[in-house]
Amino acid sequence: MAAESLVATLKANPISVACGALTLTLAVGIYLRSGRVPEGEALLDQKATLGERIDANLKNGVQLADQFAAISASRKEIESRLIRSDEIAKNLQFFYKLEAETGAKLVDLRQSTTGNKGPKTGTFYRGVAYTVSVRGDYVRILDFLRRLESGQRFCRINTAAVGVSGDSEQARGNELTINLNLELLGLP
Repeated sequence: MAAESLVATLKANPISVACGALTLTLAVGIYLRSGRVPEGEALLDQKATLGERIDANLKNGVQLADQFAAISASRKEIESRLIRSDEIAKNLQFFYKLEAETGAKLVDLRQSTTGNKGPKTGTFYRGVAYTVSVRGDYVRILDFLRRLESGQRFCRINTAAVGVSGDSEQARGNELTINLNLELLGLP
């Protein structure tokens, strides 16, 4: 009789029975899926970060073609100012041109092969070492140095030693000698 009264009660309240069954089903589903919530949150965070990065790339990518063109033009300008370490005569011509423009006298000019620094990892350029001795009055020596530092080639002076030229009193008052160890930026 207990079973018949239970069935009668269920038939009398079909909405309550359906809501109870639905609640029980949802509770079981939530319990079974609750272990997956941290995984879902991690996936959501990953997708949100990826979306933000894509959005930033779209915003920044608008000017990418202009920036690439500017960088390419700058690289061409830099490479036009580089020397090649194996073109010794052409490289020495740079110093002879400075001598002619400034009026200073080149006493000694040598390309040092031992001082050449090879390219480091990730770089395309290297320094080509030179030993240069120049003689002249103060103004010409100074002009030579200015043109060397701000000329068409990239130059770094490593060491410089200035001294008086000649033995006579007249020579000591007017002429100086400067010995330079320098590097010109070049391609290997």
